[in-house]
Amino acid sequence: MIRRRTVLKALALLPGLGALRTFGETEAPERWRPLVSAAAYRVLFEEATERPYSSPLNDEKGRGTYHCAACYTPLFASEAKYDSGTGWPSFTQALPEAMGTKRDFKLIVPRTEYHCARCGGHQGHVFNDGPRPTGQRWCNNGLALRFVSDGEATPALRWPEGA
Repeated sequence: MIRRRTVLKALALLPGLGALRTFGETEAPERWRPLVSAAAYRVLFEEATERPYSSPLNDEKGRGTYHCAACYTPLFASEAKYDSGTGWPSFTQALPEAMGTKRDFKLIVPRTEYHCARCGGHQGHVFNDGPRPTGQRWCNNGLALRFVSDGEATPALRWPEGA
């Protein structure tokens, strides 16, 4: 019998997937529970999806950086954000080495799911139907993000106690 952890470690060796951390390697997702809201925890560590048009970040137009809501890793520059009409914050590209990806078959049709490369928190899915210059649509759950406007102090990266 092949264990899930063995498969994930093997996938991490493939190009473009090396940054994705698996929960079993470094920390249990349960350690993040006291650091985020219950709704954010469900999205980040149980891979739930928030309702479309429910996030205030969908309408955010300011200049700044979008960070992981759990560990505060910078994920997207505001210049990459656009209105995709889907009801979720969408971006044309992630910051370099910010994300890890994996294939998702939850809706039967394969999709590319992406996670914060630092804490493994689920962010959303990336599609090849976005605008130029990349042609990509990084469709993100607003609950998985924290917007930090230019001029605001950048939050220190955080990690759960005991990790």
